[in-house]
Amino acid sequence: MKSHLLILTVVSILFPSCNDQEGRIRKIDFKTEYKFNSEIENELNKSSEPWKHQVSASDYATKGDYTNALKQWDLAMGARERNFSQSQIDSINDKYRKVNAIDFIVEQSKQTQVVIINEAHHNSHHRVFTKSLLRKLFDQGYSNLGLEALSYKDNLDSLNHIRKYPIQKTGYYIKDPQFGNLVREAIEIGYTIFPYETANSEADGKPREIDQARNIQEVINSKPNEKFLIHCGFDHVLEGTHNSWEKAMAARLAEYTGIDPLTINQVAYSEKSVPKYNDPLLKALAVKEPSVILDQNNKPYRYERGEAYTDIAVFHPKTQYINNRPSWLFENENQNVTIALKDVEMKFPVMVLAFKNGEDINNAVPIDITEIESKTDTCTLGLKKGDYSIVITNGTESIQIGKQVN
Repeated sequence: MKSHLLILTVVSILFPSCNDQEGRIRKIDFKTEYKFNSEIENELNKSSEPWKHQVSASDYATKGDYTNALKQWDLAMGARERNFSQSQIDSINDKYRKVNAIDFIVEQSKQTQVVIINEAHHNSHHRVFTKSLLRKLFDQGYSNLGLEALSYKDNLDSLNHIRKYPIQKTGYYIKDPQFGNLVREAIEIGYTIFPYETANSEADGKPREIDQARNIQEVINSKPNEKFLIHCGFDHVLEGTHNSWEKAMAARLAEYTGIDPLTINQVAYSEKSVPKYNDPLLKALAVKEPSVILDQNNKPYRYERGEAYTDIAVFHPKTQYINNRPSWLFENENQNVTIALKDVEMKFPVMVLAFKNGEDINNAVPIDITEIESKTDTCTLGLKKGDYSIVITNGTESIQIGKQVN
């Protein structure tokens, strides 16, 4: 990844403000590993690797660019249009009723000690949804959060008890601001965060599933009276028989602990970059909020693939956009905060990164990131109430602005 180290004279300009930091601008030395769109596209064009679109999807997700992440993932995986007939759509909507996914998951969580939910690594919305579960699950006794994405390179004791915010070496996927916010919120609420990915870089397939499950089992055994939320990637959430691994992590964990976990799949019916390519079931349901569907016996529709399954499938609505940014960035106490750029005297495009005051801007995972092509474009960030340092950089120059969100 390309880094930019800027050596600049510090200049401060004071603008009218509501506190000592609001509106204060100064040039700074700043380096970042987050890539500009042009860098991602250049690397993509130069690459001949068959997985190059998967890499670029992750790069876009890491910098909070949801739209381009979806596009690149669809190029990697392929997408085609499939539709149900109107009679099939009517039958589906007669057979099933939609209920709020958060409320249903929290209610079902009372029946077990372990909840496992998955994500697609290119999809920031999945991380936002898991974050939305944290407070209500904590109120039900869930106090431990296992993250596949956690890196052993970070000092996790410091993360949990001293620093209390994620840095970029906390994990590759955790560099996505929305994943970083999931970690921040979990710590603020009172969760203890732990890794469970195998430390053996050679492990894959069946050995990896076994190692992950054994690592989680060890933590559960050390806290037998506590409850656990596990956030994993893709197929690791599957119970039953897996067609490649014999058993995925979730099924292995059930085998090793005797605990029947609540397994939640929010990947299977995720939206595509072009709505017509969405799964026909997602299109038929036309949900307006994250939803679970129940049959006439109040049994949830579960994801099934061969002999593998999850207890619940979550259906997310089609994303709406505000100033080219997903509207779900501005939910769950987040405000839609506009950053004025018309007086910024530097070459565009620029990257705008928001950090909580007191966090190390050269190492912390930002609260939000967006790239802006022109100073006349609207720049909006999803921020909670608080004091922030807004960093604006074009890779050659950088400035820092204080921002208070009330």
